Amino acid sequence: MSLLDLTPDQLLSTTRAVRKRLDLTRPVEPELIRECVELATQAPTGSNSQTWHFVVVTDAAKRKKLGEFYRDGMEKAYGPDAAKRKQPQDPAMARAQERVQDSAQYLAQHMGEVPVLVVPCIYGRLEGMPSIAQASTWGSILPAVWSFMLAARARGLGTAWTTLHLFHEQEAAEVLGIPYEKFTQAALIPVAHTLGTDFKPGPRKPLEKVLHWDQW
Repeated sequence: MSLLDLTPDQLLSTTRAVRKRLDLTRPVEPELIRECVELATQAPTGSNSQTWHFVVVTDAAKRKKLGEFYRDGMEKAYGPDAAKRKQPQDPAMARAQERVQDSAQYLAQHMGEVPVLVVPCIYGRLEGMPSIAQASTWGSILPAVWSFMLAARARGLGTAWTTLHLFHEQEAAEVLGIPYEKFTQAALIPVAHTLGTDFKPGPRKPLEKVLHWDQW
């Protein structure tokens, strides 16, 4: 499959969290997933440990179960009135947040239908770790997953970083055969061909509000 005609800056700025525009009916070619994971493993890790694993889930029954975990996680995190949460005062940001909430609810209802679910894992349990050790551990898996998501975007695939299934991390580990005592699940990444490829940069706060030189 040919890559999308994107510059590096376009790839970085248009790799969005895709939810409503995931094609739930089109299978994803296994070789595309393999290519994305191979690129992901080129990401740096602490001490070059390379202790990551990627569990690719295509089995319909297992995807359905993960979808149930995710939907329950959404309920636990936000309750039945998630759409009524307080909105930002800025009108543009409020509209953007409303769209995000709407798409998040959509994904929660359809997670189990997404053709591929990827669970990135990293060696070690983080409970009780000092912050420096936790930072090192997350720093050994997050760059790899972001590389996976960028590689997917370049191939016309949509992804989203989600974590709500982690309310049921141990149960998900049992479903997928992940050794829970040794590995931490970092996320649940839905992967599908996108409905169209014309994604744009998202609305963001002005740089002056988040950029600090020499001091806060």
